[in-house]
Amino acid sequence: MNTTVTVALAVGALVVLVAAVALRLADRVGLPSLLLYLALGVALGESGLGVQFEDYQLTQTLGYAALVVILAEGGLTTRWADVRRAIGPGVSLATVGVAVSVGVTAGIAVLLLGYDWGFALLLAAVISSTDAAAVFATLRRLPLPRRMAASLEAESGLNDAPVILLVTVLAESLTGETTEPWWVVGAVVAGELAGGAVLGIGIGFLGAELLRRVALPVAGFYPLATLALCVLAYASASLAHTSGFVAVYLCGVVLGNAAVPHRTASVGFAEGMASLAQIGLFVLLGLLVSPARLPEAVGPALVVGGALLLLARPLSVVASLVWFRFPWAQQAFISWAGLRGAVPIVAAIIPLTAQVPGATTVFDTVFVLVVVFTVVQGWSLPWLARRLRIAAPVTPRDVEVESAPLGELDADLMQLTVSPGSRLHGVYLPELRLPEDAAVVLIVREGRSFVPDDTTRLMRGDQALLVSARRSRAEAERRLRAVSRAGRLASWRGESGRATQRD
Repeated sequence: MNTTVTVALAVGALVVLVAAVALRLADRVGLPSLLLYLALGVALGESGLGVQFEDYQLTQTLGYAALVVILAEGGLTTRWADVRRAIGPGVSLATVGVAVSVGVTAGIAVLLLGYDWGFALLLAAVISSTDAAAVFATLRRLPLPRRMAASLEAESGLNDAPVILLVTVLAESLTGETTEPWWVVGAVVAGELAGGAVLGIGIGFLGAELLRRVALPVAGFYPLATLALCVLAYASASLAHTSGFVAVYLCGVVLGNAAVPHRTASVGFAEGMASLAQIGLFVLLGLLVSPARLPEAVGPALVVGGALLLLARPLSVVASLVWFRFPWAQQAFISWAGLRGAVPIVAAIIPLTAQVPGATTVFDTVFVLVVVFTVVQGWSLPWLARRLRIAAPVTPRDVEVESAPLGELDADLMQLTVSPGSRLHGVYLPELRLPEDAAVVLIVREGRSFVPDDTTRLMRGDQALLVSARRSRAEAERRLRAVSRAGRLASWRGESGRATQRD
């Protein structure tokens, strides 16, 4: 094998291993992992080990590929039961919110920094997208009201597409490649978003049916096929001149909530691939940046970032959620939780590739802004949730349920973990009122396993195995989550078994 290829493979493997260790360190100290990956890229770059890398076109191509995988994983891990009540707020935040945020931020940049309107709008559009990877990784660890958290997740999964389209249009406008009126451009963008949504949902449903009907010879093919369907949704939408990013996310949502074989293995594979994509993307972006230019970008980054965080984002949230009756405390948290990450930096490469005048300033400003405000927001979110009194003591996420299909029995094996704050503690198994074709078959407590009976009570720290007929799995999960929130007195309405739930 060529020596250069061998060295590249060795360096790549070491980067992934170091990044994995860095992820563990980030979790321990509460630091967003993307900062460590960016730092690793900078350390490898021109001011560190001396790797020279300035290929903007390649970076944009690889960045898009990484975002496809990240959005696919975000869709696959999104629970429709949680997000269906948040579709309206999520779509509003991803469209109306983006428009308001861009307009307000651009106005402040013109007023305080003296930028012309075209350049200010471009800069504001680049930083207007919240980052799916950052939002998913941060919010899913916090005990938040389900509707609010789902709204933020839906926003981060859906707003990449309109932002990328807007940045592309503005970049073309500043280089004279497009002269269409704004209303024509708006209509085209809306059509591309709608077309991408239709294609993504359609491919998701067709793919789920295909996976159910076709018996693949090796179980490991199912995760590959699932991720390939998501990538196919992106490619098909892009070739049809519609939004591939909307398509891949919605295709992932459909597949992630469909009853397909080896669903848990597919989700786990997608999570691993998304982590690898994040590592590669952030290291690549760290390589691309020139540390010597960054001090000049600190001032503009703080001005624009402060305007976005303290004024534009709150106004965009109020404008987006005015019809959805969110409490003011939750709106305040949503305003602060608009995390930025890889997406704005990738979007900042578009002007570089298009050779927009001042594109280097945009990239450097966005890079500094993302680093500074990721630190500020990432560490403060748990504290803010407690101060606003919206951090719930228990949520459905306290019950971690994984399912593995038992194909021949048409049943699912589920794992239940009783977290410290869960009200499952002390509940007798009959009080779970599981469906007749579902049962707890094994409990592991303090390292010892035993087969439970009707006199067994669940205790904090227990890990339990449940077997359920596949048709009753969703009902069993609903009941477990209801008891986790409300305790043994959790009630259900009618024959459907749905628990009374509160946000």
